[in-house]
Amino acid sequence: MPPDERRAAIIAAALPLLEEHGSDVSTKQIAEAAGIAEGTIFRAFGSKESLIDAAMAKAFDSSGLLEELLAVDPALPLRERMIAAVEVGQRRLRGVFRLMFAMRIARPPDPKLQTPMDEARRKRQSDLVNLAFADLLRPDADQLRFSPEEVVRRLHMITFSATHPMISGGQVLTAEEIVDFALDGVRTPLRG
Repeated sequence: MPPDERRAAIIAAALPLLEEHGSDVSTKQIAEAAGIAEGTIFRAFGSKESLIDAAMAKAFDSSGLLEELLAVDPALPLRERMIAAVEVGQRRLRGVFRLMFAMRIARPPDPKLQTPMDEARRKRQSDLVNLAFADLLRPDADQLRFSPEEVVRRLHMITFSATHPMISGGQVLTAEEIVDFALDGVRTPLRG
């Protein structure tokens, strides 16, 4: 297996264990989950800390999110497209939140601490994710009170707070509830 693929496989095996055990996870547990010898971890990463850093970077990387958004069927009706996109975002957020809680970190890594190239890449990925989501809404832009980009911005805010177990007071909303709130608000339809 090429070194980059080996590193990716180790990170993939480590992430769920980090979500469960935090930094207390052992390299032996990670090696068993990856189906490799423990020494392979040290050859690939040098240290457990370097592996954890690489896993954290992967968790905050939005390229997988972009792939999932691009896979949402654009032929679905607007509500179903929005639900599918919000579900994608919620899956990623739940994983990030679990990892942050397990690792006992209060906030994502500070983008200012990244190299200018890393920050530019993160910004470019974020822009692509937002564009992909907005493109899912664009065919029905005439039904929206705001531009697709503004709808995406607002949905991100609602989805983040409605998915975070502490911000939501433990009453996390489903993707359907988030989308119904965004599309219909809180007022009952007028009867007339």
